[in-house]
Amino acid sequence: MVFKRMFDFPFMGWQNNLASMERMARQMDLLTSTMFGRPQMRLFPSKVFPAVNITEDKDRYYVRAELPCMKAEEIRLEVVGRNLSISGERKIQSEGENIRYHRREREAGRFSRVIGLPGDVNSDSVDAKLVNGILTITIGKSEVAKPKQISVM
Repeated sequence: MVFKRMFDFPFMGWQNNLASMERMARQMDLLTSTMFGRPQMRLFPSKVFPAVNITEDKDRYYVRAELPCMKAEEIRLEVVGRNLSISGERKIQSEGENIRYHRREREAGRFSRVIGLPGDVNSDSVDAKLVNGILTITIGKSEVAKPKQISVM
């Protein structure tokens, strides 16, 4: 039954193929855990951390990243060219010494994520705030990246 469901993937038009890949990864994890009896064994790493949203307006790009239980001093930001780098170390309190996991999705350790921004940025105009586990980074666009109104004569 696991084998039949493993290859049952609906790919319809432009539908999100990453969701299908994620579903396949979960099914492969289920298959390996039943075959080898080790639920912590994963063929595919967990989701990308931190999860981000990128938006823009006329003058700025906004990057919002989920960094639960982290402090501002544990996060390092760097802007180089069109890339924003977010790195740090995520620490999770130990569950105990003689604990048997049934599911383990929260991971601890160092992380680094480089995010390509859609246009040129002004690296002197960057602001970051961490509130309730959401890091909001505001990056000014360079004059080249800002839209210009052109009049037709």
